[in-house]
Amino acid sequence: LRVNTTTPRRACATAVSAAAYARDRLPMSRNTGPTGPEKRKDLAAGAHKTKSREFYDIIRQIGECKNKTDEDAIMRREQMMLRAILSSPKLDKEKMKEYLIRLLYVEMLGHDASFGYIHAVKATMEGNDLSLKRVAYLATTQFLNEDHDLILLIVNAVQRDLRDDNYLVVCAALTTICRLLNADQIPSVLPQVTELLTHQNEHVRKKAVAALHRFHQRAPSSVEHLHGKFRSMLCDKDPSVMSSALCALFDLITANPAPHKNLVPSFVSILKQIVEHRLPKQYDYHRVPAPFMQVKLLKILAKLGESDKLASEEMYSVLSVCLKKAADQSGIGNAIVYECVRTAATIYPSPVLLENCAAAVSRFVASGSNNLKYVGLDSLSVITNVNPKFVLEHQMAVVNCLTDSDESLRKKTLDLMFAMCKTHNVEIIVAKMVAFLGDAQDAHTREDVVSKIGVLAERYAPSTSWFIDTMTLVFETGGDVVKPQTVSSLIRLIGEGSGDQKADETLRANAVSAYEALLKKSNRVPAALLRVIVWTLGEFGGLICGGDAHGHHAVMDLLCDASETQVEGSEVLGMVCTACAKLAARGGNGFSTKAHSLVSRNQKSKNVTQTQRARELTALLKEDKAVVTAALPYDSSCVEIDFDANLGFLEHYVNHARDKGAGEYKTEQERALETRRANSSVVSGRESESVSSGSYVAEPYHGSTPRPPPSESLAPAQTLPHSEYVPMDTSGAVLPKGAGPRSDAQSSARDPTLHDARGSWGDVWTNSHDISSRPGVYSSSVAPARESGLPGAPFSEPEPPDERSILANALFSGAVSTAPPPHAAPPAPAPAMDLLMVLDSPGAGTPAPDLLGGFASASVGATGHFGAMAGGMMVGLPSAQMGMGPGVGTGVGMGASGGSFGMAPGAVSSIPAHLRDRTPKKKTDPFADLLG
Repeated sequence: LRVNTTTPRRACATAVSAAAYARDRLPMSRNTGPTGPEKRKDLAAGAHKTKSREFYDIIRQIGECKNKTDEDAIMRREQMMLRAILSSPKLDKEKMKEYLIRLLYVEMLGHDASFGYIHAVKATMEGNDLSLKRVAYLATTQFLNEDHDLILLIVNAVQRDLRDDNYLVVCAALTTICRLLNADQIPSVLPQVTELLTHQNEHVRKKAVAALHRFHQRAPSSVEHLHGKFRSMLCDKDPSVMSSALCALFDLITANPAPHKNLVPSFVSILKQIVEHRLPKQYDYHRVPAPFMQVKLLKILAKLGESDKLASEEMYSVLSVCLKKAADQSGIGNAIVYECVRTAATIYPSPVLLENCAAAVSRFVASGSNNLKYVGLDSLSVITNVNPKFVLEHQMAVVNCLTDSDESLRKKTLDLMFAMCKTHNVEIIVAKMVAFLGDAQDAHTREDVVSKIGVLAERYAPSTSWFIDTMTLVFETGGDVVKPQTVSSLIRLIGEGSGDQKADETLRANAVSAYEALLKKSNRVPAALLRVIVWTLGEFGGLICGGDAHGHHAVMDLLCDASETQVEGSEVLGMVCTACAKLAARGGNGFSTKAHSLVSRNQKSKNVTQTQRARELTALLKEDKAVVTAALPYDSSCVEIDFDANLGFLEHYVNHARDKGAGEYKTEQERALETRRANSSVVSGRESESVSSGSYVAEPYHGSTPRPPPSESLAPAQTLPHSEYVPMDTSGAVLPKGAGPRSDAQSSARDPTLHDARGSWGDVWTNSHDISSRPGVYSSSVAPARESGLPGAPFSEPEPPDERSILANALFSGAVSTAPPPHAAPPAPAPAMDLLMVLDSPGAGTPAPDLLGGFASASVGATGHFGAMAGGMMVGLPSAQMGMGPGVGTGVGMGASGGSFGMAPGAVSSIPAHLRDRTPKKKTDPFADLLG
């Protein structure tokens, strides 16, 4: 059977299924006897009783998949099939075990099987079928987590199964407890688990100890009173139970070793019995007695013997025996040797034991296996931390590991060499590390190597010249990964020195000479190294120039040439300008030609810092020599400068400014707070002013068409009856008192329409003048009809309209014919009424105004054109279809004046039916239909 292992999860699933498939389906060799054909047929028949052919087909198809897409297609089909089967009312209970296994495959291969979780939980409550119960517990541990909603049902099933007589059921329940129970549910099963520590079956006792260990990991306080149980289980007659107790005690000792110091003799005795092969043969692994127990015991002894001489002395003998017997074996024996070395290096040191450990590890370093070499290097590094002399004889073998092709092995070798480095071998080790730096590709590895070389060169440098040459080589090789802290440390080391004046002068002279030679050889150097060079030559360049001005100019030119090679060198350019200024101050002959050009360019730079620095340096060098010397002193980079943090020297200037009336200094937050308060006061003043004048101050929204200027002459504000309108011409301007309408030529120039009304339909205006100048705006609370020839009436300033009034004005202003109605006597004055009140409760004597009639009738005309009402005229209908009097077809009169539009017979209105219904209705909000 071919098994495709493209992904780890699929490899796990297909490996298990392939084994089952091979066991149950693949043909065996044709031998006679107990494994003959008859026996194979019986086994196959028994296998098919629990697993169907579809199950094996799914396993085979998964194994034959070439890619993830094919696998997903198979699992989606399987997912749909299982969903249909499990949701069927005629579910076959005998095949539930197979269905749960297939659900496990769906879940393991990354698809959702949540529809089957409840069936797995129900199966855990089956009391007759043991195999189904165990599979159900296995499925729930894979499907659910400790926070799932179905955990409560699992707890009930577990509590019942912990009291079962079959130990297999109890073990399945204990395994589920370790996986699914959270801290809040531990008390519900803790008493039962504690009772199982005395169960007659060793498997139950082992799993009970493991369950208590899990409870300790989840909620240590819940089993704090049961720590003595772990101690007692060390004396269990079954080694597996003892092994489970060792795992729990290791966690307890790691957290606090002091209470368990008295267990050292017990652990030593157990380890000695294991090494002497006193355990049953079934615990041997590759002829090594219980290697995993040995490793766990060695880790426990390392924790208990750390910094404890008395406890460590009890361990020396058993550690020597364990190391000797494990060194003669291979495979798992190497793991025991490695753990013995770590334990011997952790406890109170024994020279004899450490020497034996170093001898045992030496064969790891000399091995041809990279894995053993890595283990050997790690073991030697542990011993080196205790006493380096035990590994000095192996240093050449360690150095040879640097030439290995495995980069992880070379890095581990560098870590060991860093620990082994001393004054007598620093040159060899650093040279090897620099060579490794040149070949390394990983940025993190290179950065780590640069840091290690810097530490070793500073700590064990045999001479100053070697130190400068080494650091220069490191910066050249790994300048791209050098940290700014490393640059600052090198600069500080050159500037501060060691305290010995003669040695410091030699160090600085060597540095200046090396850096000058480097710049003469190539001016393309890494930015990190160039910062060190610029600072060093600027501070101590005079050591090689003496009093020669030409020498200072030559150094300036070298620095300027090097700065030109930097792509992003704003920081370096600033340092070069400062260094040239220092050299110019000490040479006494000003800038060189290249330096003067560089400073001049920086004076016009877009970088404010560079511009400021260049201008300051230029102005400084024009001052007296004493001022320049004081501002740019020689070798004073590390001199402590005392300054007054309170800036007391400015007190005279501050007092002088106060005397002239200057205000106290205020922080940015205080100034921002004052600005907000000032703005608030201005806004409050405007609002109060607008309230006193009776005008609204909200800023209007202006459309693409500018508003016409307001009328210059307006009558004083007086109260108008609700049915009397303000005379307006067709452009929306208020006419003077007593004036008639404008001529047709004037009115046709600008007829107000809803389509090109200025601004938004819902905008607001600033004052009464804008109200009068807005097209189609009226002062009555009833739907308007454009009138002319009415007796002049004083103009009344309306109340600021609410949102619904604005909407009504925009929708219905000028929505009827522009022809003037016949003269009629004005109605008797009536008290002012609100628009909404009029619409909602029309008077008994006057019919309610029909707001939607015009829209209902102005729809599709005889010629089929679409009629749009806009500001008092019909757009798209022939002029013959517009007029006063009775409408054509379904036309209905509108308002008191009776203006209407007509519809052709049989035409369908484009207005919805609920809007065409003109029957007055009692509604809280008459605009509910319009506003949605």
